[in-house]
Amino acid sequence: MTKKEIITASENIFSLFSETCSLIKDTELFARPDNKWSVAENIKHLIISTSTTTLAYSLPKFLVRWMGGTPNRASGTYEELQEKYYKKLSDGAKASGRFIPKPIEVKYGKSARMNRSDGQKLLHNWNTATVKYIGALTAKRTEEDLDHYLARHPLLGRITLRELCYFTVFHTQHHLNSIQKNMTQTE
Repeated sequence: MTKKEIITASENIFSLFSETCSLIKDTELFARPDNKWSVAENIKHLIISTSTTTLAYSLPKFLVRWMGGTPNRASGTYEELQEKYYKKLSDGAKASGRFIPKPIEVKYGKSARMNRSDGQKLLHNWNTATVKYIGALTAKRTEEDLDHYLARHPLLGRITLRELCYFTVFHTQHHLNSIQKNMTQTE
């Protein structure tokens, strides 16, 4: 995918995720089905993940190179990276450390500006994270940059910035699929 295609795919999945979650009532948003993450915890996980990813596009290039290194290979395709990620998951890999959202109580955001509901506050934070991600990718990285810098991913190791873009798209889709699956099972 080109940078332009990546941005379009990112905007589309971010919008679909937001629209889907905005239709879920707060009581359902915070319910934990069968010891799985609640919808709210999925959203929080994506906020953490997307905000962390944004650093690869917003930090100065010399810092990105210092932290991630220089690629010694071409970027893989979207499908190759997705396959690698799902293989890791099937082998038992899971989110760890700071990427695991702390349990969120319904009190989340009660003191928020404009008296937003708990879910609205959480979705506002998600939308803010996605706007920053798109903004940094659009303004600070060229098409060529996406293949000339590496970032460290907790499950996938060192991946190019282009591959990190791919991950962001299918990772969001993965969590949307999980939410939709859990919602249909509870109906």
